[in-house]
Amino acid sequence: MIEITVKTFQELSTQELYDILQLRSEVFVVEQDCVYQDLDGKDQNALHVIGYKNSKVVAYTRIFKPGDYFENASIGRVVVDAKERTHKYGYDIMEASINAVKLKYNTSTIKISAQVYLTRFYNRLEFQEVGEEYLEDGIPHIDMIYKA
Repeated sequence: MIEITVKTFQELSTQELYDILQLRSEVFVVEQDCVYQDLDGKDQNALHVIGYKNSKVVAYTRIFKPGDYFENASIGRVVVDAKERTHKYGYDIMEASINAVKLKYNTSTIKISAQVYLTRFYNRLEFQEVGEEYLEDGIPHIDMIYKA
């Protein structure tokens, strides 16, 4: 089980921010062999959903209110430490993120830009594909919508 917390950028400690960025870099840059600008200037406007196991960041997302990233509220930078994926923490962090969007932004319509290979994972969380596949940083993506 992981402990999940939601914080604004200003509430993050320097160590938490470092741990989050390290995990994002380990997965999105190194593991996926994708050179891209992770530090995009949007973290300051996001709420950060952080999953801890034994005080270590093992899962993470960032969420945005409607209009900040997409027209709808959104969840992005969904990541789970490679060594922890067998525990299904991706579902825990996404369910917490969906609940945080509903609670903090009073909306249940959420848009994500999903890596195509994760479509079934997001389908299990009630996201549905919309539109056509596209390349983002050389990786196939598709937009998906959640409506409660």
